[in-house]
Amino acid sequence: MDLFEKISRRKGALGQYRKDAHGYFTFPKLEGEIGPHMVFRGKKVLNWSLNNYIGLANHPEVRKADAEAARDWGLAYPMGARMMSGQTSRHEELEQKLAEFVGKPSAYLLNYGYQGMLSIIDALVDRNDVIVYDSDSHACIMDGLRLHFGKRFVYPHNNMENLEKQLERANRLTEKTGGAILVITEGVFGMVGDLGKLDQIVEKKKRFHFTLLVDDAHGFGTMGSTGAGTGEHFGVQDQVDLYFSTFAKSMAGIGAFVAGPEPVIQYLMYEMRSQIFAKSLPMPMVIGALKRLELLKTEPALRENLWKIVRALQDGLKKSGLNIGSCESPVTPVFLNGTPEEASNVILDLRENYSLFCSGVIYPVVPRGIILLRLIPTAAHTMEDVEYTVKAFSEVQKKLAAGKYSREKMAQI
Repeated sequence: MDLFEKISRRKGALGQYRKDAHGYFTFPKLEGEIGPHMVFRGKKVLNWSLNNYIGLANHPEVRKADAEAARDWGLAYPMGARMMSGQTSRHEELEQKLAEFVGKPSAYLLNYGYQGMLSIIDALVDRNDVIVYDSDSHACIMDGLRLHFGKRFVYPHNNMENLEKQLERANRLTEKTGGAILVITEGVFGMVGDLGKLDQIVEKKKRFHFTLLVDDAHGFGTMGSTGAGTGEHFGVQDQVDLYFSTFAKSMAGIGAFVAGPEPVIQYLMYEMRSQIFAKSLPMPMVIGALKRLELLKTEPALRENLWKIVRALQDGLKKSGLNIGSCESPVTPVFLNGTPEEASNVILDLRENYSLFCSGVIYPVVPRGIILLRLIPTAAHTMEDVEYTVKAFSEVQKKLAAGKYSREKMAQI
């Protein structure tokens, strides 16, 4: 059979919905100046789907640094992979400052978070090693696991009793193979906003010998007294062996990094295929990241304002009887009960009649009968934005309970 003919008949997990969803529910275009109020399909909407936690995307110093760096360097320099010809003192400066900020001896700059995590896992373990991981781990972790030729054991999300059982299994196996154990979890779980139980996980090091890798994409810049992440929040940052994060959330940019002991970071520099065989991060992005990191450290008011908005939004939703689960971070889920058809109409109503844009998730990402609407608060939102949103969600929940979304599509898209 012809390959293209074969894939034309294939129904993917998400691709099967593309005919009805494309351009509206999937691949929507948010246009205009980055911020809480943007344009969707020609209409201004209140936007709660923006990776810009502390409002750096349009910070005047960030915009100035980005523009000047692009003017001075262009987007081509440095020309080549870092191992070959793409190394610069500014890349090294950023790595040093990132390591200092998260309390680690050394750090390595990565082009992208997704490919970076895949490559970290691939470089760290061999077929004799065992990976133990949280069931709700991000897709980049799951794809990294697919590259592992050895055993991998999963524990139900944040189930510490089961984690111990998996560590016992891993320990018995590695005693025979001579391998090691790598535990992987997230600091902040990006879909529902709860935290990995890092304090309880590191306690298990008293009984088991393992290396802990934490993906803290949503925790870097938002969690902890200085924004150094979820490990800092729990007071166990020094016991997180490898700390990973991306620039795509709090830093409102492109790139990522991994931080840990200097010998391990040196090893990764020479073994991570996604970096060895990829062009170095362009200079304007590096200089822009340096400015963003500086503001993370020197303007705590940005993070304080984020948490002011987070608390107002989450408290308001809970007081209105909405279920936001057990979120402990800025990520704010709203759980409703309904069918996929009702979910479509809820989102249509929010976007078309309330001019409110947020991301919606249904089965198979969440269990059948559940609608998950995810809100991402930022320091750029206002209390007026919060009040309007709480009122809108309260009204939508009442409509859903009254069966008003069980009809045909509420609007043409």
